[in-house]
Amino acid sequence: MSRTYTSLLTHVAFSTKSRQPLITPQLEERLLPYLGGIARRLGGTLLVSNSVADHVHLLLELPPTIAISTAVGKIKGCSSKWVHESFPEARWLGWQRGFGAFAVSRSAVSAVGTYIERQKEHHHKVTFQEEFVRLLQRHGIDFDHRYLWE
Repeated sequence: MSRTYTSLLTHVAFSTKSRQPLITPQLEERLLPYLGGIARRLGGTLLVSNSVADHVHLLLELPPTIAISTAVGKIKGCSSKWVHESFPEARWLGWQRGFGAFAVSRSAVSAVGTYIERQKEHHHKVTFQEEFVRLLQRHGIDFDHRYLWE
């Protein structure tokens, strides 16, 4: 084969440092498009995004030339710097160190997109911690509860 063909879709979730409720509606309105801009600069596409006060969900399509850990590191680092500069009155602590990244098949894009779009409703019933554990379990990812929220 003379070319590379990929469909690298990933559902990414990460929280604010110490899961502090720092994402206000005013910040969210500008933050989510900004995250999309970072994804574009990395050669990818942000298909769906949403947030609640303490975390963000992204559905990304990335090129094969960038590792997911590199992409998420750039998204978190650039956006944190931007928040500090653009919202000096905010008590922005930044993002928590880790993240979750879950492979998504093309056939599941609609369902995952709907799930992300309904985050605000979803979190009236379920905390981020409960949700994240369920995502890890659903994707067969082993974890140790003692180290999950460091």
